[in-house]
Amino acid sequence: MKAVGALIGRNLRLFFRDRMTVFFSLMAAMLLFVLYTLFLGQLQTSDLQESFPSAPHREIRAFVDSWMFAGVVSMASITTGLGALGVFVEDASTGRFRDLLVSPIRPGQLVLGYFGAALIIAVTITLGVLTVSLTYLRLADGVALPVGAVARAVGVMVVTAAAFAAVSAFVTSFVTTPGAYSALCTIVGTTLGFLAGAYVPVGSFPASAQAVIGGLPFAQASMLMRREFAGEGLDAIAAADPGARDQLRAYFGLDLSVGDLPVAAPFVMASLIGTTVLFAWLGAIRIRRRVTRIGAARRSAAVART
Repeated sequence: MKAVGALIGRNLRLFFRDRMTVFFSLMAAMLLFVLYTLFLGQLQTSDLQESFPSAPHREIRAFVDSWMFAGVVSMASITTGLGALGVFVEDASTGRFRDLLVSPIRPGQLVLGYFGAALIIAVTITLGVLTVSLTYLRLADGVALPVGAVARAVGVMVVTAAAFAAVSAFVTSFVTTPGAYSALCTIVGTTLGFLAGAYVPVGSFPASAQAVIGGLPFAQASMLMRREFAGEGLDAIAAADPGARDQLRAYFGLDLSVGDLPVAAPFVMASLIGTTVLFAWLGAIRIRRRVTRIGAARRSAAVART
């Protein structure tokens, strides 16, 4: 375990030493925050105020901010694991694998080193984003989430970070150059916000698209986070019109469905845990094979030189 711990520590230092890598791993979350701060937040607030004229403006603004920050935290938990695996791509493209394989480190230990570091980075950074979000809501809107809601949000965040760090490890195992990796991060960061219903509410999409989004794991993970952040705020807005509560929950993605089948929270958690196990296993196989091939090529080259 000492070797694995040393590898995790090395990968953590390499990641946090590169400030641009840290920045791009948070690009999706920061883009969402900027869009809502400058444009979309006021639009959502105005639309809700027209639909619920009796609701106080402060409550509507607090709900919109809570809903937005739920998306920010969700995007961070989904994308930071991918950003953390830039160290793996860099090691593969620069030939650092060859240096590591000279030491008495087994391929399995390398795999644990990369995945362990990605998971720690994803959880640590997202926990920081969660703390900033809760602080902002408290200071700007007077919203203080109950302790139970915060605890559940942390649990959802950890499981989501683990699941998508595993998925990212599998996907990244096919990436061979830093350029391709940068393109992948850009595509993921800009498209997941729409597919998870973070940039615009799920209810603004056509019914067929809503059904597809309801079946996507990152949208389902975002749904759980929105329930903890914005559930009470939505109830406050709909207090004067209880019949609109279910419609609001569906429109803003606090409730998702696939066709006529509602997506249940226990199913989402079980799905995320299953995703973690499956893709961690697949990613470990892929990374191990890639490391082994590089090691075999190095040995062949050494034999050829002799």
